[in-house]
Amino acid sequence: MNKIILTDTSLRDGNHTVKHQFNLEEIKKICIALDNAGVDIIELGHGDGLTGSTINYGFSKEDDYEAIKIAVENVSNAKIAVLLLPGIGTVPDMKKAYECGARVVRIATHVTEADISMEHIHVAKEIGFLTVGFLMMAHRAPVDGVLHEAQKMESYGADIVYVTDSAGAMIPSEVREKISALKENLKVDIGFHSHNNLGLAIGNSLAAIEAGAKYIDGSLAGLGAGAGNTSTEMLVGVLNKAGIPNNADFYKSMDAAKILREIVKSHGVELANTQDPLMLGYAGVYSSFMLHAKKAAERFKVDYREIIEEAGRKSAVGGQEDWLYEIADRISRSK
Repeated sequence: MNKIILTDTSLRDGNHTVKHQFNLEEIKKICIALDNAGVDIIELGHGDGLTGSTINYGFSKEDDYEAIKIAVENVSNAKIAVLLLPGIGTVPDMKKAYECGARVVRIATHVTEADISMEHIHVAKEIGFLTVGFLMMAHRAPVDGVLHEAQKMESYGADIVYVTDSAGAMIPSEVREKISALKENLKVDIGFHSHNNLGLAIGNSLAAIEAGAKYIDGSLAGLGAGAGNTSTEMLVGVLNKAGIPNNADFYKSMDAAKILREIVKSHGVELANTQDPLMLGYAGVYSSFMLHAKKAAERFKVDYREIIEEAGRKSAVGGQEDWLYEIADRISRSK
C-alpha cells in the first residue's frame, strides 16, 4: 500500500471553532508541534479560506499572510497550505500566499461547480503550487456527478482531487464508492476530508484509503467545524495498527494534540480528553489499567504510554495490574 500523506487542518478548519482567533504565537506553537510529529502538510488561515476575514464570515485575529510567514519560519519539513474558495480568494491573493511561503493550495468549490476553479488551478500550477482540487459537499452529488467534476479539475491541471465530506454526511460504503470511481478513472492522486458529525470520520477515512485515496485530512483532537474533523493523532494510531505506512509519529502527534487542547481552552473551548482511551485502544489493554499505569509512571518517572504499550505487547490480562510496575521499572532502567 502506498504511503499516506497527512494534511492537518487544525489551524484552518479548526479556526472556525475559535472564531478565527488563533494568534501568531499559537500558530507558531502548533506548527512546531505538527512538524515535529511528522505531519506532511499544515493548512492554516481563516476557516473560510484565504482572505475570508470579512464582515460576512468573521474577522481573523491575524492576517493570513503573516500567519503563513510565521509558519514557514518555524517548520523544517512540513509544507504550508492554504485553502482558496474562488469568489472569496482571488488569483492575486493566491500569488501573495506563494510569495509568503505557502507551497500547497487547495482550490475549493461546491461539488457541482468545478468550472469556477479553472482559472485558479491554471495559475496555481504556473506559480509552482502543489495544486489540489477540493470538491466540497460531496454527498450532494451521485458518483458519476462527483467523477465528472473531478475530471474537470484534473483537466485544469490539479495534482490531487479531493472528495470532501463537508457536512459529515457520508457513510463508509458511499465513501468507498466515490473514491473508487475517481481512483479508477483519474490519473492524479485522490484525497479525502471528513467531518465527524455521524461519528464516522475515522471509519470513512479508512474506507477512503482502502478505495485508493493517498491524501487524508485530520485535525488535532478532531478540532473543526460541526462535530470536528478526523482526529489526526487518532488517525495516526489507527494507521499504525493497520500497518498503513505514513510519516507521522504517534506519540508526538498526541503531544501536539495536548498543546492544541490547552491553547483552545484559553479561547473558551473545552475539548474532551481522548488521549487515555486512544492509548488503551492502541495497545489493546483493559481500560482499568490506566490508573495503575499512571501511578507506576509517576513512581518510576517514565511515560505512562510506554507502560500501556508494553503491557499490550505482552498480552497482559485482567488481574495483572501489578505487572505494570515491573514494566515501568524495566523501562526506567533501560533509559
